Amino acid sequence: MGVDKLEHIGIAVKNIEKSNKLFAKLLGRVHYKIEEVPSEGVRTSFFDMGNVKIELLEATSPDSPIAKFIEKKGEGIHHLAFEVTDIRKSISEYVAKDFDLVSPTPKEGADDKMICFLHPKSTNGVLVELCESLT
Repeated sequence: MGVDKLEHIGIAVKNIEKSNKLFAKLLGRVHYKIEEVPSEGVRTSFFDMGNVKIELLEATSPDSPIAKFIEKKGEGIHHLAFEVTDIRKSISEYVAKDFDLVSPTPKEGADDKMICFLHPKSTNGVLVELCESLT
């Protein structure tokens, strides 16, 4: 068991257009896609940094997880996402090692991935996303 690599760092933002400009200036490159994920109530924007991506997340509804996160903690790092080869197998292995899940079933996420989250109460307060490429 384990992860293949750090796939991306998710950052919660209030305004994705404004944040895209800020991160383009900071990183010296432009985002390569904006995508909405209705099941998560979020719009995402990705910056390719070579070995890892930066994902900006903007809430599309006031009751979405990102809106609640920003309300409670403000803008900033939301999660670390690790790539796995077989998400269902990884979920079973993490549960067997006493990690708690936000949801036991993987679902389609942004950037052509199947995703699942480990609950931060079992990972020292860090929301961890497991993701498997669909392509």
